[in-house]
Amino acid sequence: MGVRGSATEAELLELIRRTLAAAGLPSGAVGALATLAGKGGHPAVRAAAAALGVPVAEYPAGALAAVPVPNPSGVVGAAVGTAGVAEAAALAGAGGGRAELVVPKRKSAAATVAVARAPRRPHDRPTEPRRAAVSPHSPVEQFPAGPDLRHHGDAEVRADGAGLVDLAVNVRTGTPPVWLRERLAATLADLAAYPDGAAARAAVAGRHGRPVDEVLLTSGAAEAFVLLARALTSRHIVVVHPQFTEPEAALRDAGHPVRRVLLTPGEGFRLTEGSVPEEADLVVLGNPTNPTSVLHPAAAVAALARPGRTLVIDEAFMDTVPGERESLAAVRDLPGRVVVLRSLTKTWGLAGLRIGYVLGPAPLIAALAAAQPLWPVSTPALVAAEACSTPAALAEADLAAHELAVRREHVVKGLAAFPAVRVHGEPAASFLLLELPGADAVRARLRTLGFAVRRGDTFPGLGPDWLRVAVRDEATTDRFLAALAEALAG
Repeated sequence: MGVRGSATEAELLELIRRTLAAAGLPSGAVGALATLAGKGGHPAVRAAAAALGVPVAEYPAGALAAVPVPNPSGVVGAAVGTAGVAEAAALAGAGGGRAELVVPKRKSAAATVAVARAPRRPHDRPTEPRRAAVSPHSPVEQFPAGPDLRHHGDAEVRADGAGLVDLAVNVRTGTPPVWLRERLAATLADLAAYPDGAAARAAVAGRHGRPVDEVLLTSGAAEAFVLLARALTSRHIVVVHPQFTEPEAALRDAGHPVRRVLLTPGEGFRLTEGSVPEEADLVVLGNPTNPTSVLHPAAAVAALARPGRTLVIDEAFMDTVPGERESLAAVRDLPGRVVVLRSLTKTWGLAGLRIGYVLGPAPLIAALAAAQPLWPVSTPALVAAEACSTPAALAEADLAAHELAVRREHVVKGLAAFPAVRVHGEPAASFLLLELPGADAVRARLRTLGFAVRRGDTFPGLGPDWLRVAVRDEATTDRFLAALAEALAG
């Protein structure tokens, strides 16, 4: 890209979005922003790179002048020493003469943008966005790719994870309970008929005190993120991190530019006044948040609601909190559009069944439903939604949440014996976020000792010194603490 002094973040992001769209690419395909030396510090460039979650590469004018471009400009050449900043920088960033110019330069009032990509290597996976690779002969540093937004805890216990104690996935152990398994097994006789979600939808609506037209059943909460990305036309999107990465991945896959707001460990990963920019018209936040285990006060979350803004709250772990305090699932009178996402995966052990739901204003629910395929939720999943919404099931879930709180306190006290390990804030969900030097190496040692834990460096805002650990029963926790002591000593 090339920029003038008057360029703004919004202008750059919109120009990038339109330029990528011309090549049929989502914003998640961006690997780096490349520009002329000295322009990388421009506030708009820095802000756009932060919003896209990518680094900035700067090239001296001499290096860019040596790159042939299809649309040279004598005026530009006289001004900066290269005949085409955007095209030359894009080609240089993607590997110079070996690269392919996907979209020639496009202009706005104060910026130019071009898109280039490196040639496909044999091990590249075509299903993922290709990252721009800086040439090893380039005068600038080679930047690492951003966090892997598609990495999830189940990857820690697959492949060579056989026999490991699973502390990487946050699904409650010993689930589904027997009564729920029997209900699910009984649905096998009805699989010849197409699913009918009316009863399940009514049960969920009644559970939260909402009209039926404010409920949408989904194939897990993850599908809801995809539907939101397809149905919304927001222009200033903010995802509050660290949090579950699937919302940002879905938004980027749909071509939306995403700006990250990073909460800090110094503040206990809590919302602070002014942390979310006023211009944001779509804000995504987890509560309680994965992976920090922070439970934000309902008042603080509600304060983010605005006229003209869609506020999406991922409450996938709210049923792990006794009394579901701080939930906004039943709140219907906030300004703007407030959307709450729920999952039955964690408490009831239904990750393989895929069942979740969306609560929100009826017009938005109708728009999301229009983006769904026919019969998106299976008959067994619908029965699970209905069964888990009964008073007896809710009482069982609340009892499990109280038991979880006792078990969580046990592991927190045990971790206090390790000076190198820090738990930030007051964890409230079924997992803990740990900070410790060399966490990557500790995680590898724990695997050799029989325990799988979740790496933290794939969450934006964290890094290699973070681990997420699921809360288990006291006996399992004691074994884990003993293994952690050995891993730290190693």
